[in-house]
Amino acid sequence: MFSCWKCGQSVELPAGGRVGQRDSCPQCDSDLHSCRNCRFYDPGKHNQCSEPQAEWVRDKEAANYCDYFAPRLASSRASSAAEDVRRKFDSLFKI
Repeated sequence: MFSCWKCGQSVELPAGGRVGQRDSCPQCDSDLHSCRNCRFYDPGKHNQCSEPQAEWVRDKEAANYCDYFAPRLASSRASSAAEDVRRKFDSLFKI
């Protein structure tokens, strides 16, 4: 499972784990095979992609034909890390 970058809707991967280039989110209809849903998407990197061989894609939110696309899977470790950071931040301002 992974989440849509636009609305956060959980989307189940089809059999084989491949997202088609024309697949869209069932809730907001945004393109699922886009840079924003890819595990290699990184705004801080050159071309905003951590895959060094990927070609530059102009619109990171639209469907594309990148061969290196891999869905950004939901990870409980990432969410727990975010929760830890939030707890630490909140503890700074407790009286």
